[in-house]
Amino acid sequence: MKPKQMARMAVDLAMTVLLLLLMARQITGDDAHEWLGAAMFVLWLLHHLLNRRWYAGLAKGAWTPMRAVQLACNLLLLAAMLGVMVSGVILSRQVFGFLGISGGRAMAQPVHICCSFWAFVLMALHLGLHWNMVLGMARKAAGPLPRPAAAVLRLAGVAAALYGVYAFVRNQIPSYLFLTTHFVFFDYERPAALFFADYLAMLALFVLLAHRLTRLLQAAAHRQTRRR
Repeated sequence: MKPKQMARMAVDLAMTVLLLLLMARQITGDDAHEWLGAAMFVLWLLHHLLNRRWYAGLAKGAWTPMRAVQLACNLLLLAAMLGVMVSGVILSRQVFGFLGISGGRAMAQPVHICCSFWAFVLMALHLGLHWNMVLGMARKAAGPLPRPAAAVLRLAGVAAALYGVYAFVRNQIPSYLFLTTHFVFFDYERPAALFFADYLAMLALFVLLAHRLTRLLQAAAHRQTRRR
């Protein structure tokens, strides 16, 4: 694997871990949450730097439904991340406290909640839209898996995604996405391990949905090409 590919995988893996930790503000605490958010911002910039060729290629090639879906997801994710970062700076008391921002906190709080949960969903979808590439890199690094092991992993992924549907409802995620509530509920009596299991399952759910969409769009494009 080339060094640049390894760097991309390392950055993406670190961002995924940070994403899960950032959703657990009540577990990590406010100060750690701010520093983790600042680290995510740095990795986000590095991610774009490592993938800058994608921007250069926007004006090239044919626009297929797959490219359109990827662009829409990327633009929505960009908007959500900008919302998280701007509102996070306004709300910051530790990392960006030196800026002395005193106004806008009442507006920044619901914006931060809404954009954070949309960023979580969109990052998972973004990952799912590129899951074939992730699998390809994994095969190159570790070699092809035996069929029984691959089947077990697929079943585990589907099971995790099904649990993710339950976790999505149980954790009231729609109410945060559409701001029907301005406060994030957290069950302090529930073990932290179960909290992270819920969010990992929700991550698996949206990765699987985006991956299946990718397969459907690729199959449709292949059928259209054969008809020509």
